[in-house]
Amino acid sequence: MTAPLSAGSSPDLPSFIQDLGERLGARRMEIPTIVKLSQHGRMKRALGSNPWMAFKASQTISIEVCAFDWRARFGPCGLVSVCDALHSDVGRLDVMALGFIPLARTAPTPALARGELMRYLAELAWAPDAILNNASLRWRVTGPDTVTVGAGTGESAATIMLSLDAEGRITEAYASDRPRSDKELYLPTPWRGRFSDYRKHLGRWLPFAGEVAWVIDGKEETYWQGQIRTLDIV
Repeated sequence: MTAPLSAGSSPDLPSFIQDLGERLGARRMEIPTIVKLSQHGRMKRALGSNPWMAFKASQTISIEVCAFDWRARFGPCGLVSVCDALHSDVGRLDVMALGFIPLARTAPTPALARGELMRYLAELAWAPDAILNNASLRWRVTGPDTVTVGAGTGESAATIMLSLDAEGRITEAYASDRPRSDKELYLPTPWRGRFSDYRKHLGRWLPFAGEVAWVIDGKEETYWQGQIRTLDIV
């Protein structure tokens, strides 16, 4: 089953996508709205390494535009903090010690923006209202249980595939070429996110657990695992 790309508000969506949003409990919004959530979990220090770091994080996700802001604290007493964000088509990835000493700061390149946009698209599972409210999203129905969603223009344009379970809920997000930082380069690399532990919350079906992996040389390596602690729509 295929359908042409379509972008816009609810009336312009392919019926399959309209049904997906409504099935997940999404609603049309008349005022600017964000999802606000908190998480805890663990993340690898580096690919190929065994040590994991525990984290606590807070995040906001816009449902009208492609934007999010993830703030996490790692280590004893949260001494190391990370900001991973996308605002006004500009990506941000900063690592700080004690909240003000920069440990790493990634230049705002089109590759970074593209990678952050892919994260936003993948995390529509946590912000299903964006399916009906974000007019910049471009949708294509590719099968009975798969759709692709894209956004952005030029070098920052991004597309990912979403897989649905038997109940029509998002269980996996996949990109064949998400930019992965490797020293001074960004390498297009297969990337996958999985969602589980669906619960009815605030009238919406939302996954309360997720994990993310890179696929390098045919081997999948999970590097992030997290659980939702709280989620509000404000």
